[in-house]
Amino acid sequence: MKIGVLIFATDYTIQMDELGTELESRGFESLFVPEHTHIPASRLSPWPGGNELPKEYSHSYDPFVALSFAAAVTQNLKLGTGICLLPQRDTITTAKSVASLDRMSGGRFLFGIGGGWNKEEMAHHGVEYKLRFARMKEQVVAMKALWREENAEFHGEYVNFDASWQHPKPIQDPPPVLLGGETDYTLRRIVDYCDGWLPRARHGFDAALNMARLKTFADEAGRDMATLSVNVFGAAPDKGILEGFSEAGIHRSILPLPSADRDKVLSILDDYQNLLS
Repeated sequence: MKIGVLIFATDYTIQMDELGTELESRGFESLFVPEHTHIPASRLSPWPGGNELPKEYSHSYDPFVALSFAAAVTQNLKLGTGICLLPQRDTITTAKSVASLDRMSGGRFLFGIGGGWNKEEMAHHGVEYKLRFARMKEQVVAMKALWREENAEFHGEYVNFDASWQHPKPIQDPPPVLLGGETDYTLRRIVDYCDGWLPRARHGFDAALNMARLKTFADEAGRDMATLSVNVFGAAPDKGILEGFSEAGIHRSILPLPSADRDKVLSILDDYQNLLS
């Protein structure tokens, strides 16, 4: 099982180029960063994590820019969005960003996506909350066409473009699309049009039970489990738990880092290193 980390990349956090170097030198496999373009000051949508929204949500860097800095100073570190709020983004320009980062990093990008929870943030992008998942499916299918086809076109309800050329093509065919969420609806979407699952561990995660859940939906859809990865987001830094994940067939555990300065983050990485052996 691979072990990576996640962090909100912000203007007051350890710089991403330094973090990338430190992660690779210590033997971590991957770096994931989340995304929020902005946080509407109305704060009408409740944060799923509690009452008070943490500061980093309104201070996060663009994930593709942040990961580019880490990519430029590393050779093997995988670079992931966790998650990219795809329904809030333009499909064609996001396809270009994904392909560019994947190609310039030598095929190291992991495209974690999700529907999002902040209704006001989506509305500012012109996205209707209840339609976000229907839009997201079209976006993924359309982007895969842009990544693979010389003359790509897509005609849907939310995404629509005529035959077009878009280069560069990503090195990976395609960059793995990992969908966040824990519901049965999420699992159906994964086996339908994604390449892996990105479930959160903060509410507890029974690895064996959830691997069986995913297999049930994969079998129903005729999808080979070997074509899907399971990547636990925010896994507890506990050796016993991680060993259980590995035994259950989890492919990647992603440990949380705080949005903090270099000294605090590097100290935590020193502690986490014991989990790699």
